[in-house]
Amino acid sequence: MPSAQDDLFSVAGQVVLVSGGSRGIGRAMAQAFAHRGAQVIITGREEETLAATAKEIAAPGGPAVRGLVCDVANSDSIKRLAETAVAQFGHMDTLINVAGVNRRMPAEQYTEADYDFIVDINLKGAFLLSQAIGRHMLERRRGNQINIVSLNNYAPLKHVLAYAVSKAGLGHMTRSLALEWGPRGIRVNAIAPGFILTDLTKALWARPDMQAWGIPNTPLRRLGQPEDLVGAALFLASPASAFMTGQILFVDGGFSAGLAWPIDAQA
Repeated sequence: MPSAQDDLFSVAGQVVLVSGGSRGIGRAMAQAFAHRGAQVIITGREEETLAATAKEIAAPGGPAVRGLVCDVANSDSIKRLAETAVAQFGHMDTLINVAGVNRRMPAEQYTEADYDFIVDINLKGAFLLSQAIGRHMLERRRGNQINIVSLNNYAPLKHVLAYAVSKAGLGHMTRSLALEWGPRGIRVNAIAPGFILTDLTKALWARPDMQAWGIPNTPLRRLGQPEDLVGAALFLASPASAFMTGQILFVDGGFSAGLAWPIDAQA
């Protein structure tokens, strides 16, 4: 029997880059990896926020968390990030694409600037970062990438068309890269969060009408926390998922399991 202390789910010693790691889902994932012995790099657009977050999430006595400024909507910024990270750490084991934005409005109200703002960060930026880090991984013939997609990969929600489009594209990007890079030692998977309470969504989910819709349609009968996504990320980055690539894991409390309709068991 294998020891309970075996390395099947271990990420210790990995070099892990988390885009959008200064808050919300990215912060929770970065902290989880740091507290399990990984060398973690977090990115964001604000240097002061990154520096403060890096100190807060580092494990006592563990490796320091490094914050590197990067605007994933800017290709030059992505190129600098990849070059700096690899130069300082020598290689990259795991990339987690978390950075994302959204604007809610009816489809006819989107301006070109609105659409580009969302897609440039959520899809184009994620691809360019995957590509830049992927090139270094391909040289080593080993590496792992995890993309954060959405419930919109199960079914689009109203009034978030550009966001839904970007996440659908990111899902297919995950599969496409898995097809191309799998034979060269790189695994690429995705996590689709359900309704997660973050600083950006708490006000929305404080509305009684949203709770009355979202919670009954979630079999586990609660909204998620960023920490609920940590286990899936650690699994996908560890040897435990060594034969998985091109997959989307829905961590959504069961929301995508089916449709809950308003009849009781006796109807």
